[in-house]
Amino acid sequence: MSSTDLSPVRRRRVFYIPGYDPFPPRRYRELYRTQAAEQAGISGYEIAVGPQQSGDGFGWHVKGHIEGQVIDADIEVLVWSDIVQSSRPPSILQTYLDLLRTAWIYISTGALFRLMRLRKGPVIAALYPVVALTGQAILAALIVYVPVRGADFVPLPMSGPLVDAIRTTVGTLLGMWLAWQLLRWFQTHDNRFFAYYLMHDFAYSAAGYGAYAPELETRLAAFGKTIASALEDDVDEVLVVGHSSGAHLGISILADLLRAGDLRNKRPALAFLSLGHVVPMVSFLPKADRLRGDLRLLSTATDITWVDVTAPGDGCCFALCDPVAISGQATPEKRAPLVFSAAFTQSLSAEKQKALRWRFFRLHFQYLCAFDRPKDYDYFQITAGALSLADRYKGRAPSKSRLERSMSKHTSVRP
Repeated sequence: MSSTDLSPVRRRRVFYIPGYDPFPPRRYRELYRTQAAEQAGISGYEIAVGPQQSGDGFGWHVKGHIEGQVIDADIEVLVWSDIVQSSRPPSILQTYLDLLRTAWIYISTGALFRLMRLRKGPVIAALYPVVALTGQAILAALIVYVPVRGADFVPLPMSGPLVDAIRTTVGTLLGMWLAWQLLRWFQTHDNRFFAYYLMHDFAYSAAGYGAYAPELETRLAAFGKTIASALEDDVDEVLVVGHSSGAHLGISILADLLRAGDLRNKRPALAFLSLGHVVPMVSFLPKADRLRGDLRLLSTATDITWVDVTAPGDGCCFALCDPVAISGQATPEKRAPLVFSAAFTQSLSAEKQKALRWRFFRLHFQYLCAFDRPKDYDYFQITAGALSLADRYKGRAPSKSRLERSMSKHTSVRP
């Protein structure tokens, strides 16, 4: 659909909500800058990224020259990386205790077994840190054993029970020290293994059995005020983008705005783009009444356009799983989200797919990156193009292979 056929967007405010990511927000600016330039070269348009011109948070300004239209967009990151950092215990022992507690929560509530019936990829991702950290602990235990047994073969000038006890004690202490050093090595090199990172992610999501932590609720309220303020600006569209865990945070923020009546008589179009969601990791837990209610409310809203994009090639998300329906919140009034695939196998060349084949986290971020065989999903045209999200996907059919069955054992909502 050409932007000349509809009322074009001239000015846009974009709010990006990251997932469980401890990195500073400038990472997203640099990702946008480099990938936008690459996509522009492939698709034959122009995008210039410059300093932030509006908003109080961290962001950047974008000027797009696409299909003969000039668009100004201000992109702001809604930062919660400080909460992520504070939720990551520095203690190795605490991480292992979190492992046991998180595994118990997902197993005892029945959530794990129902998640396994959805998609294999994200469940494997959830089980990976359990297996990896257990393997690291086993290796550490073996290191303790080797010096203890090896001490028996160290020749000493004396013998007797006391000498044997000293030999065993020294061997044990040496083994424990070596084991601790190994565990510390794994922790400090987790940027290679991602076991601690994923364990902290799942532990934080499960800590309240699906309920948001108080500090996160406070931050979501602040995000809501920021978005509500943007709706008073002289812009044509306010676009909220939630990636990974940021998707269900975006759902809750927008649901709160709906409940507060902050969307009445607002001139800018309001749209929500959820990317690579992991909603059921939270919504399937027993105390996720708040999120389940938010899903139900947002799915029936007439004031917000909601498009949900995933891809089977992204093993870290629940691809083509309608987050509302699988959480048991579909009602006769449901009208959103529009669920479709970014189709990595079609929108990325064979060479690109081969290069990314084993880079699972990079594939999870592909929605924010350039496609060398682009189809109808282009993050940079969505954020810096002249079509609103509603107009861009008006009449677009959802993916036929989407899953819309209620799969959650827990379907209660907040009164």
